[in-house]
Amino acid sequence: MVAESEPGDLIKVLHLLVLSFSWGMQVWVSFIAGFALVWQVTLHTFGLVQSKLFPVYFYCLLGCNVVSLAVYAVYHPRELLDTHESLQMALYLVALVMTALNAQWFGPAVTEVMLQMREVETEHGLGNQIGLKSQKEAYAKLREQDPKYRAHRRRFGRYHGLSSLCNLLGVICTTVNLIYTALNLSTI
Repeated sequence: MVAESEPGDLIKVLHLLVLSFSWGMQVWVSFIAGFALVWQVTLHTFGLVQSKLFPVYFYCLLGCNVVSLAVYAVYHPRELLDTHESLQMALYLVALVMTALNAQWFGPAVTEVMLQMREVETEHGLGNQIGLKSQKEAYAKLREQDPKYRAHRRRFGRYHGLSSLCNLLGVICTTVNLIYTALNLSTI
């Protein structure tokens, strides 16, 4: 049975490269790129960049998670899993589900609401400033005066929060799997 055999060197390298690629991509997109960009471009440009970047990010990550889970599942049959391997398998599955939620639901919802907010902000001369703190009072005033904008902000906050939570859980799962893999390189 193939599942009980030892994976070849090429499969081990593929598994490690895909896992490393997905972790690096998650760290870069989640913690570095956004923070660097938000201080360099206008808020509307930042939103537009994210609306184009995130679908690619989520689908690349989804592909990596599918490959990682598939390779791990083929060479670690369910009947033979110990506690650590079961946890690792569950982490691969959770990472896959979180990324799928972001790719199919939360990411598009955040983009849709962001574009609706952008229309209202443009009507009021907002969004062309650089940095998060710029014109803070003007945004607060807009929220107070425009119930439609206030509703958009609430929806944006809800979807963005859920998307961020899914992404953070995926980063944690991938990090733990990378640590497990590094500590058990001979048993990939």
